[in-house]
Amino acid sequence: MGTLDGKVALVTGAGRGIGAAIARKLAASGAKVVVSDLDPDPAAETAAAITGQGGSAVTLVGDVADTDFGERAIAAALEAFGDLDIIVNNAGYIWNSAIQNMSDAQWYAMIDVHATAPFRILRAAQPHFRAAAKREEEAGAPKHRKVVNISSVSGLYGAATQFAYSAAKASLIGVTRTLAKEWGRFRVNVNCVAFGYIDTRLTQRFEGRPATIDVKGQQHKVGLDARMIDALTPTIPLGRHSRERLNCADIGRLQPINGPKNPRKFLNS
Repeated sequence: MGTLDGKVALVTGAGRGIGAAIARKLAASGAKVVVSDLDPDPAAETAAAITGQGGSAVTLVGDVADTDFGERAIAAALEAFGDLDIIVNNAGYIWNSAIQNMSDAQWYAMIDVHATAPFRILRAAQPHFRAAAKREEEAGAPKHRKVVNISSVSGLYGAATQFAYSAAKASLIGVTRTLAKEWGRFRVNVNCVAFGYIDTRLTQRFEGRPATIDVKGQQHKVGLDARMIDALTPTIPLGRHSRERLNCADIGRLQPINGPKNPRKFLNS
């Protein structure tokens, strides 16, 4: 018996890195997973890894920044598995520049993927969460559901050349705190996880010229200069950076906080 048996999870940006590790961890704990990613091949690889271990997964390929993606994502979970219990807003990438060099396109790209996309997904999920909470309360079988918004230490403390990225990631902290207050009545536990330096393709070590990734046909520089990594490493607890699979070990075990003493009276509002 897994701790998440019977649960349904939606994970965005689940084709690679932290998102893929979260999706696999949730599946290993028993959840059925909607693997969402911009790129079809990585999404299929994650889903195949899950089903290959006896789990259940479907893919949802698309751009989280599309205006209709929120509705599509919630519909995909309900159509595939008949429910939705866990949402992990993880999708994103970096497009860095010092502020004097940052274009409006860069600013809006970062805000759209890291802030507006989670907003649309969560807005689309509200009717389902509200109706399910009311139905389960009336049946005397209340359930807890989860939202995990993936932020960054850049959103907490800032980072040079990450003006837009930091602003968008910081917004998720406010979103999380506000939604926790709004959705406690639905027994939805809302958390925000601000990762530090995790070894993924966005933070890969380079010497000389940085690597690039393709996002919607545009090349974006990624990675951290080897000298920066060497300077950072002694400041990290245990003196080492982490990997996505280690940092996702407890995502599926976030515990519910105490909700209202009488949730029933809130469910119709």
